[in-house]
Amino acid sequence: MKGYVFHGPGRSAWEDIPDPDLKEPTDAVVRVDAVTICGTDLHILKGDVPEVRPGTVLGHEAVGEIVEVGTDVRTVRPGDRVLVSCITTCGRCRYCREGVYGQCLGGGGWILGHLIDGTQAEYVRVPYADLSVHPLPGAVTDQDAVLLADIFPTAYEVGVLNGSVRPGDTVVVVGAGPIGLAAVATARLFAPERIIAVDLAGARLEAARKLGADAVADARETPEQLVADLTGGLGADVVIEAVGVPETFEMCTRMVRPGGHVANVGVHGKPATLHLEDLWIKNVTITTGLVDTRSTPTLLRMAASGRLPTAQLVTHTFPLERMEEAYGVFAGAADTGALKVVLGGPRREVVAPRTV
Repeated sequence: MKGYVFHGPGRSAWEDIPDPDLKEPTDAVVRVDAVTICGTDLHILKGDVPEVRPGTVLGHEAVGEIVEVGTDVRTVRPGDRVLVSCITTCGRCRYCREGVYGQCLGGGGWILGHLIDGTQAEYVRVPYADLSVHPLPGAVTDQDAVLLADIFPTAYEVGVLNGSVRPGDTVVVVGAGPIGLAAVATARLFAPERIIAVDLAGARLEAARKLGADAVADARETPEQLVADLTGGLGADVVIEAVGVPETFEMCTRMVRPGGHVANVGVHGKPATLHLEDLWIKNVTITTGLVDTRSTPTLLRMAASGRLPTAQLVTHTFPLERMEEAYGVFAGAADTGALKVVLGGPRREVVAPRTV
């Protein structure tokens, strides 16, 4: 089969690789019908995630069809259309029993496209299939469903829920890329007084407006002052960092009010300064986090009922074999206007299932 393989910082290729096999009785093999590219994949290509070894197939989000299952898999079977979650869940360790699946100690967590081969291929092996894939209702298209593998649960859990967004709050989202836009959309579920989006790109700020931002600010034009003006000098109740660079994190800590929350979602490849000389007295809560995807079933129900604006985030589509071109479009978002790119190939005949 073909897959998109990481060969070290700055080097990757769409190339021939071996078909995946079942390795454990709890595995499933999924034929990939739709896949997308995440900002984390770009961080990997830059060398910001050194745990990813050369030779690894990238990608941790997909929609597809089950083609093989191990003998211990009970909840899905060949022919089922499923969402492949970005987080794999053993279901048995202490963290999984607490619903903190991202920290799984039993061989799960974020492993696809990180510690094992991922989803940017024609087929993918998914460990712990009973808990790590979600059967899809027919009302949710592949293109919509693939956005629920990562960006919507990440924005909702690590941004909105960790930030404790409440009715009447002022919420600032710094970074209007796909994660930031999903944070704007899901923050609205809690009826804040206002949502302010901050970014460098005019097109992304316009997208934020369409998704529900009440005000937008160019990151180069002192957005801290706009936040102060709109809040009577108080500052934001919740600031969500969705970029992953030191400057934006430090901007967030300047915009939050005493007693407020900074929810860091961005993937950071460099140290950021924590200005405790200013923050120690302000009762500020700062959270970090890897998504657990415990909200995925809820988000799937909302998508099926038309309550999530998933389609608005997809700006480009490609067949699977144009993976390298799609990466170029996504990485060059400042010039291409890309938000989320979705790749999908023609449906293929399902191979006869094997068991272990």
